[in-house]
Amino acid sequence: MTLMPDGRAFPPPHADERATLEGWLEFQRATLLQKVSGLDDRQVRLASVPPSTLTLLGLVQHLTEVERTWYQRVFAGRTVPPVYGPENPDGYGLDEARGMTEALANWRAEVEHGRELAGGAPLDSPGPLDRRIAGIVGSDTVSLRWVLVHLIEEYARHNGHADLLREGIDGVTGV
Repeated sequence: MTLMPDGRAFPPPHADERATLEGWLEFQRATLLQKVSGLDDRQVRLASVPPSTLTLLGLVQHLTEVERTWYQRVFAGRTVPPVYGPENPDGYGLDEARGMTEALANWRAEVEHGRELAGGAPLDSPGPLDRRIAGIVGSDTVSLRWVLVHLIEEYARHNGHADLLREGIDGVTGV
């Protein structure tokens, strides 16, 4: 395993499909943690790219909901409520009583649920989609492979947002 200078494990350059997909997902998850590390509560609530209201805290909460949706709701077919309540189903909304410590604990719990649910399942294993998403995707199900690729894409896109937010907060940039 090759480590980046910042300690993140770089995905293996020659591995089977599953190890490659999981390696890139773990890299993206570690990148999110890097983007939010070392900031105080005020900083993680800053929307530093006006007119957007997007914040680092909101991104962590959103990616918690993303993990729950794609592993628990889609892959496992479970009916579970939004982590941050029905009034905040995408997780972006902030609550003065909830800070990054709680948000990261929720995120880590959802990541662990995902690892448990997907661990050992074949990449072709299907998961059911709700009617709205099925209409967009064009199928009633998606494979675990599709879920993993989608999560990599979702994290990569939001890590780009996090990079801009972090740079606006304290000038820190990075891979």
